[in-house]
Amino acid sequence: MKLAFIGIGNVGFALANSLQKKGHEIIIAHDNINSGSVVNAQSKNPSFSLLPIQEAIDKAELVLLAAPFQRNEEILKPLNFNGKTLIDCTNPVGAGISHGLESKISGAEKVQEWATNSYVVKAYTIYGFENLENSEFSNYNTKPVMLIAGNNLQAKQQVELLNKDLGFESLDVGDLPQSLHLEHMTLLWVKMVRRDGHHPNFTWAYLER
Repeated sequence: MKLAFIGIGNVGFALANSLQKKGHEIIIAHDNINSGSVVNAQSKNPSFSLLPIQEAIDKAELVLLAAPFQRNEEILKPLNFNGKTLIDCTNPVGAGISHGLESKISGAEKVQEWATNSYVVKAYTIYGFENLENSEFSNYNTKPVMLIAGNNLQAKQQVELLNKDLGFESLDVGDLPQSLHLEHMTLLWVKMVRRDGHHPNFTWAYLER
């Protein structure tokens, strides 16, 4: 698929690089071709193409949002997604690694408000970028799980295809408001790893009897 990335920092690059290796065409959607993250990403993987954000969205089959959450409103409001799937890979993180929206609403629901003519699916936020670079856990006879939430079944099925390519089992946890709980899982992971020094190479698994 043709995939446009709005935001190409650690998370965006890890996803883009992994998916490009699986045969997907990656477009970096930029508002500044000279930004450090854009230059760095293309230097690491010259196969990525570059387009202004709206042109990238128009050309892509699916769009991934991996910009800093505080930039999402200004980036998204002027754009036309024309009914395409928008994967929200961002998290509203506040002071002290708290929920940046005071747990009153999920960041994904705000993304849906700002990108009104898209189908938002929450994914790729419950782990750090290290596990998006490499999802293999050879000591276990199971795949790590990627939890997703969204209001549109077809959009979630598109994300499930990407999950398969990335080496994840998919678990649909429900409609978009469930994203709030996924964002709390993110905060748990971040506090364990970035704050408290736990190594980053761990994920959650879905075990069913």
